Amino acid sequence: MKIDYIEFASPKLEETQGFFAEAFGWSFVDYGPDYRDIQGAGTGGGLERAEELRAPLVVLKTDDLKAAFAQVKAAGATITREVYDFPGGRRFEFIEPGGTAMAVWADPE
Repeated sequence: MKIDYIEFASPKLEETQGFFAEAFGWSFVDYGPDYRDIQGAGTGGGLERAEELRAPLVVLKTDDLKAAFAQVKAAGATITREVYDFPGGRRFEFIEPGGTAMAVWADPE
């Protein structure tokens, strides 16, 4: 699996979006009032409205979500969100043994 996407969370979505645009030259595609897809950052990324600030979420991509789920769980991760559908595909979220929150996604089946 490879790093494919990084999601940022902010309780001040519009201010964070403005900062990223001005400081880094990134542009955005709006997906409703609470999510922006980041364009021009060198890798895929997103910005979501959140009630509290949290560390960026590193998202890996796989061709086989079921196998990736089993592999991550067997390696000792704590699954924090079971496989779910989202507009771009399916994914699950977990915390690796050292405490970093991560996710794995795949294209829709």
